[in-house]
Amino acid sequence: MFSYKLKKPTAPQIERRSLSWRTFAAFFFDVGVSVLAWCIAYLLRFNFKIPVEFTASIWQVALFSIPIQVLFYIQFGLYKGVWRFASIPDLKRILKAIVLSAITIVTLLYMFKPDYVVVPRSVLVLNPLLLMLFMGGSRFIYRSWKEHQLYGPNQIRGEPVLVLGAGDAAIALLKGLERSSEWRVIGLLDDNVNMHGREIMGVKVLGEIKQLPDLARAYDVKDVIVAKPAEAHQARRRAIEVASLAGLNVFTVPSVEDLMNGNISISKIRHVEIEDLLGRDAVQLDNSGLQHLIQDRAVLVSGAGGSIGSELCRQIVKFRPATLICVDISELSLYNLEQELSRLKLPVNLLYMTGDVKNGRRMKELLVAFKPAVVFHAAAYKHVPLMENGNVFEALSNNVIGTYTLAKACKEVGIEKFVLISTDKAVNPTNVMGASKRLAEMVCQGLQSNLLNKSESVTKFVIVRFGNVLGSSGSVIPKFREQIAKGGPVTITHPEITRYFMSIPEAAQLVMQAGVMGQGGEIFVLDMGESVKIADLAKDMIKLSGLQLEDIKIEYVGLRPGEKLYEELLADDENTLPTPHEKLRVASARQVDEDWVHNLLNWIESLQSADEEHIKTELKLWVEEYSPQLKTRAKHKVKAEVAAEIPKPITLH
Repeated sequence: MFSYKLKKPTAPQIERRSLSWRTFAAFFFDVGVSVLAWCIAYLLRFNFKIPVEFTASIWQVALFSIPIQVLFYIQFGLYKGVWRFASIPDLKRILKAIVLSAITIVTLLYMFKPDYVVVPRSVLVLNPLLLMLFMGGSRFIYRSWKEHQLYGPNQIRGEPVLVLGAGDAAIALLKGLERSSEWRVIGLLDDNVNMHGREIMGVKVLGEIKQLPDLARAYDVKDVIVAKPAEAHQARRRAIEVASLAGLNVFTVPSVEDLMNGNISISKIRHVEIEDLLGRDAVQLDNSGLQHLIQDRAVLVSGAGGSIGSELCRQIVKFRPATLICVDISELSLYNLEQELSRLKLPVNLLYMTGDVKNGRRMKELLVAFKPAVVFHAAAYKHVPLMENGNVFEALSNNVIGTYTLAKACKEVGIEKFVLISTDKAVNPTNVMGASKRLAEMVCQGLQSNLLNKSESVTKFVIVRFGNVLGSSGSVIPKFREQIAKGGPVTITHPEITRYFMSIPEAAQLVMQAGVMGQGGEIFVLDMGESVKIADLAKDMIKLSGLQLEDIKIEYVGLRPGEKLYEELLADDENTLPTPHEKLRVASARQVDEDWVHNLLNWIESLQSADEEHIKTELKLWVEEYSPQLKTRAKHKVKAEVAAEIPKPITLH
């Protein structure tokens, strides 16, 4: 484990910082305010006509009480903050110091009861109230004055902007924009009619989101910021679409964590991207179950440097495992992951291990050394066209033998759970990559079937199947973005091709959730929502780039080797059963035994010098639903029960 220590400031540095002229000014200001508050408390008590017998006691008690108050000011760190950034935490510190000093003064006066000093009870009440008013008010007045100096009056600075949303995310955004010289918030729009006409931080809620085009023209607004929380995706998506159709520049703060935590700054505001339209409702996780599975235990992720593997690592560390073992064959991928996670300063033992999942000795060595409670197997070759020609044996070797090698080692060592990350391309596969992943699924099922009749604790093999993830390496969205940046053309394989999409964090979270729920042998199918037409996806990306469809040419280049027009999540002979989690279902697939698995492995090992067409022909014997004739298959009518499982494609606007 690598550890990094921040260099602590030396004693002289701390001393110089604490004794700056601003610190002295703030200290003497508070001393003066304390004296003033004490005098005004007496004046208010006696209607500004203090009797002679109380005149002497004012200063006698002041010499006793004010040093006590000052000690509490110092104790509660009133001089560590900066007045220009005074906020609620500063107000709380002032309140604590004043209240505790007042209690101390009253207690001492009561205990010692000096005969020569008589302090009216109302003075002891008025004094802390005045102190709070003077000390807290002065700080916030100073902050307002400095911000006025820095940013100027609100009505003359920045470009006018409308904010869509009037909830917690909008409030956090308004706080961030309050000191911005770039934007000036004209108003808020929200579909909650109870908010209409009200004000939030001095900004009025003007009406519904559908009124945006008219209000934008009325106020001469060209920019819109969407402040809809990511968990309310449909409302957020509709707001983005309304703004886009109105021809406005649409910005957003898309991070789930930022919106949920109110951690919004000007630097995080960015243009809307296609991921914001394709994203979906936030995943509700069984946090207690995940903590039981992960917290204070060891976890291993194979393929940790890949898109899914690295996101799994990011999600896993949130549940504070004792050790996270990141395994990948790519040295560069592991290095990039190590650089990213090391910046987070996590209280987790992070290990980065190079290794090939086909190397049984290396895998078993890691498992024995670190005893992970759960293994997430994300290592795989997954690029369809690359695996279709010239790499057929390597696809079968890596995806099938690699899965078997790691899974078998887990069984021998007694690992609690093994979670295989599969793909929708394993369903009725038309390509070698999909067929290899279906075989990997069957390998896990075969290993599980051999354990079902045993009474002792055994490894539970869990399979998770899902579709494309947004922004993963080799996916279509980064490719389109690069083509648009170069001025086109945007290349699409077929005008009718559709795909399912989900975000990488959502996929990783659901994989972890399936790991909690799995009892061994299940194939979990993730709810992929609605399929998206790739042609519409490309058109929306062009428009979101600020261009017109006439500016970027779209070319249809034909389906690539092994590519489908559409993806399926269930094979022809599969059905699904619901689970307690709304986004996870269990597929009922045909079972195999361990003898079948051994025969499969012998067959693959015999193929090293075989012709690829011969391999594809024999592959049909092992994966009955495998059909490499994509064009023929695409013309066939999909069976009714499968069609029911495939939602109609949506069109993005």
